[in-house]
Amino acid sequence: MSETEAVRSRRLDRVLNLIERIGNKLPEPFILFGILFLVVAVVSTAIAAFGVTVTIPGAEKATPIRGAFTGEGLEFLFTKMAENFIGFPPLETVVTIMLAVGLAERTGMLTALIRSSFGSARGSVLPYAVGMVGVSASVMADSAMIIIPPLAALVFKAAGRHPVAGLLGGFAATGAGYSTSILVTSLDALFSGISNKVAETLPNPGTLVTPVSNYYFNIVSAVLLGLLAGFLIDRLIEPRLIRNGVPREAADGEQDTDLRVALEPAERRGLVWAGVSFLVATALVLLLVLWPNSPLANSEGGFLPDSPLMDSVTTLIFLGFAVPAIAYGAKAGTITKAADVPRLMALALRELTGFLVLAFMLGQFIALFNWTNLGSLVAVSGADLLQAIHLDGYPAFLGFMLLASVLNLFIISGSSLWTLMAAVFVPMFALLGFEPGFAQAAFRVGDSATQIMTPLNPYMIIILGYLRRYEPSAGIGTLVARMVPFVVPFWLLWALVMTVFYFADLPLGPGMGIHIRP
Repeated sequence: MSETEAVRSRRLDRVLNLIERIGNKLPEPFILFGILFLVVAVVSTAIAAFGVTVTIPGAEKATPIRGAFTGEGLEFLFTKMAENFIGFPPLETVVTIMLAVGLAERTGMLTALIRSSFGSARGSVLPYAVGMVGVSASVMADSAMIIIPPLAALVFKAAGRHPVAGLLGGFAATGAGYSTSILVTSLDALFSGISNKVAETLPNPGTLVTPVSNYYFNIVSAVLLGLLAGFLIDRLIEPRLIRNGVPREAADGEQDTDLRVALEPAERRGLVWAGVSFLVATALVLLLVLWPNSPLANSEGGFLPDSPLMDSVTTLIFLGFAVPAIAYGAKAGTITKAADVPRLMALALRELTGFLVLAFMLGQFIALFNWTNLGSLVAVSGADLLQAIHLDGYPAFLGFMLLASVLNLFIISGSSLWTLMAAVFVPMFALLGFEPGFAQAAFRVGDSATQIMTPLNPYMIIILGYLRRYEPSAGIGTLVARMVPFVVPFWLLWALVMTVFYFADLPLGPGMGIHIRP
C-alpha cells in the first residue's frame, strides 16, 4: 500500500469509527423502537389535534392524520397488540425460511455444499461472486436477506478469507441492490401493477408498464452494481476488518465447523441424494405450474403480475432447502430417525428468540406508524417540496431519487413506498411528458441503497445477530458504519446508469422508452 493510500485508509477509518461510536450510543434495538413508538404516538396526537389531513393524488378525499392518544387510537393500541405482533410482515418469512435453512445447516448439507463448490475456487473471485449473486437475489424476495449473508460468510471462511467480510458484503449487495436483478422477479410485477393503477387515471397514460418494462435497465444496473459490491468487499471492507482485528472465528464456537475441502464418502453420497431430491421437487413444482388450469395460476390462466405462484416464494424457498436437507441427512447419517427433523428445526429456531422478542416491538411501531398515516404525510410533503422549488426535467428526477432514498430510511417496504410515491409522481412526471415506466425505473435507484443503513430495517437486526457471533460487543452503530461505504458508491453508480439511459434516450425495457410518444 502506498503512503497516499495509507493516509486515505486512516482518514476513512476515523470517519467510520466516529459513525460507529455515535451509532453504538443508541439504545438497544428493543428500547430504541420503544422510544420511537412513543415519539410517533405523541407526534401523531399533536398533529391530529390540529385536524391535519393529507391529500394523496387520485384519492377521492383527504386522509386525516390519526392520533394514538385519542379514543380511536387507544382502541387500536389495546385491541391490535397481538395482531400487530403476529402480523409483522418479516416474521412469517424469517421463521418459515429459518426452519428450512437451519435444517440444511445442522444436517451438514450447507457446509458440505460450500466445501464441494468453493473449496478449490480462487479466493480472489469470491467477493465478485457474492456481489453478483447478492444483487440478483431479490428473486427470492425478502428471504434473500437472511439466506445470502450467512452463506457468503461460510464461503469466505472455506476459502480462507474473512467470514465477516462475506457476511457484510452479502447483506450489502442483497439489500442495497434489492430493486434490481438480472432475473425478472415478483417485485417487477408488483411495481408495474402499481404504476399502471396510477397511470390509468391520466388523460395520456403512456405505455402500459409490464414486468419487463425496466429489464434492460435492470440488467445493466445488476451487473455493474454486482461488480462494484465485489470491489468494495475486496478492497475496502475486508482490509478494514483485518486492520481492526475483527475475529475470524465465532465467539460461541457454533460456526467453528470443519471446512476441509475433502469430503467424506457419506457426505458425497448425501450431496448426490440432495441434488436428486432437489431436481425431483423442482420437476414436480413445474408440472404443477404447467398443468392445465393450474391452481398456481391466476383467474386468467397466467402468472403475472399476480397469482398464487407469485405468492408462493417463501414456500418454494422452504421446499428448496428442506427437501434436499432431509435427503442429505438421511444418506449422510445426520438424520437417523423422523424425530431428528423437528429436533434440528427447533435448534435452528433457538437462534431466533432474540429476533422474536424484538419483532414484538417492531410490529407495534410499524403498525402504529401506518395507522396514524404519518407515512403518507411524509411522502406527500416531500413531493410538495420538489414542486415548491420548481425542479423539472432531469434535475427533478435526481431530486425524486434523493427523496426516495431519504423516505426509504423510514418506509422499508418498496411496494408501500412506491404506492405512496407513484400516486404523487407518476401523474406529475406524465404531465411533463415522461413515461410511468421511467418514473418507476428512477424510483428503483432510491428505493434500495439506503435501506442497509437504517435501524428501521428489521433484517439488520438479524445480520447484527450473526455479526455478534464474531463480535459480541457489536451494536447497530457497528453495522451502520460498515454499510455506509456501500451506500454512496451504489447510489452514485446507479444514478449514473440512469443518467446514461436518460441522455442517450435508451429503451428501459421492451417497448418502454423515456418520453411519452404523441
